[in-house]
Amino acid sequence: MGGSENHYDAVVVGSGPNGLSAAIRLSQDGLKVLVLEAKETIGGGTRTIELTEPGFLHDVCSAVHPTAAGSPFLSTLELDKFGLEFIQPEIAYAHPLEDGDAALAYRSLEKTAEGLGVDKEAYIKLYDEFAGDWSYLSQDIFGSLRIPKHPLLMAKFGWYGMFSAKLLVNSLFKTEKAKALFTGCAAHSIVPLTRSFTASFGLVLGASAHAVGWPVAKGGSASITQAMAGLFRSLGGEIVTNHMVASLSDIPTAKAVLFDLTPHQIARIAANKLPKGYLNKLRNYKYGPGTFKMDWALSEPVPWLNEAARKAGTLHLGGNFHQIAKAEQAVWDGEHPEHPYVLVSQPTVCDPSRAPKGKHTLWAYCHVPNGSEKDMSRIIEDQIEHYAPGFKDTIISKHTMHAMEMEQYNFNYIGGDINGGAQTITQLFGRPVLKWNPYKIPSDGLYICSSSTPPGGGVHGMSGYHAAQSVLKNEFHISKI
Repeated sequence: MGGSENHYDAVVVGSGPNGLSAAIRLSQDGLKVLVLEAKETIGGGTRTIELTEPGFLHDVCSAVHPTAAGSPFLSTLELDKFGLEFIQPEIAYAHPLEDGDAALAYRSLEKTAEGLGVDKEAYIKLYDEFAGDWSYLSQDIFGSLRIPKHPLLMAKFGWYGMFSAKLLVNSLFKTEKAKALFTGCAAHSIVPLTRSFTASFGLVLGASAHAVGWPVAKGGSASITQAMAGLFRSLGGEIVTNHMVASLSDIPTAKAVLFDLTPHQIARIAANKLPKGYLNKLRNYKYGPGTFKMDWALSEPVPWLNEAARKAGTLHLGGNFHQIAKAEQAVWDGEHPEHPYVLVSQPTVCDPSRAPKGKHTLWAYCHVPNGSEKDMSRIIEDQIEHYAPGFKDTIISKHTMHAMEMEQYNFNYIGGDINGGAQTITQLFGRPVLKWNPYKIPSDGLYICSSSTPPGGGVHGMSGYHAAQSVLKNEFHISKI
């Protein structure tokens, strides 16, 4: 890929948070970097668009950002200087239960635990060290395959995290409320909750709520990548949109090329440059369930039965542990549950800039089998109505996207999989293949920097950062990284 005729030191294919993180990190060391984006606008999963009515700003995919606020790399970039402002809702997330009850997660660990009755001490014991030492823990959980920087803390995290969510909640908690609060976070894994390591998702997301919060970006998630692009350009970087990469010939010559793409896409683009064994592994890479996404323009706030839930930025719907686990297992079995786990974001409770005065936006999705084209809108609205009677009367208009439409919106969402691949045990540690440096593709100058590498899905930019570190070391022999 290289040569003295190179116009760029590195080219990044894809402008999501990971692609821009890689580009920024390389630019910080004085390299000349180009970012190529197939769509008209940058951002990948962080785009913000008027999907329903004029003046209503909707996040097309990622909406709430604990991993961005807690990212060891993004937190160093001073993105506020480029217009990024995070806003914390009064309640990080809520888990409505029957009869108007709800489990509530506040920024305060103690206040959250107070609402869990006899599980107060167990909840504090589980999260206290992880939340208190987040700055240390995040360096390892958002790291690549290597010896931990904080081995004792990671040993404790690994001990709890290796269990299934089912085993952990039944071992530690007595109340349905505490079990549900943990389960709502663990179900972000989009993996059956009876599987090993699903507890780790509940640990990370729960601890982040108490350490850095679950904020939204003022004006929409696009503010994150717009700020990143502003920083990148200030470092001399270039971004070209409407540039589809179908083969390596579509990429200007450079010493390094980084793909913010998933394995199947890279296999198509670079098939002739890849060793057969590696190519087969990319082609056999497993994608997880898809998502069915809905957005609404509302005439008033959602009338949740639980009044405190009306102050939450995020809500997890689906009932108790057993009900959510049943729904998530059904999705993995290729079924569409009638009562799915539904993830809800109501950003206008703390960011009124998203809608005309007095009006609100709402965002929700449920998990569906990969490649699904089924319309789940009635089912999702019924699930919300169950916990917020009268919700349907507040709807001005709506927008829906089934799993395959999600893929058309973002080519990285294969079959509607928004996590860059199934987060099974094998692919949790071996994304896209199990190797010490998963970012290096075994071909001169090629790298992968997407969520299909450690640490996986989320708007944290760490996959891009680690890939860039590998490029700096291997291609430019910069060892002080």
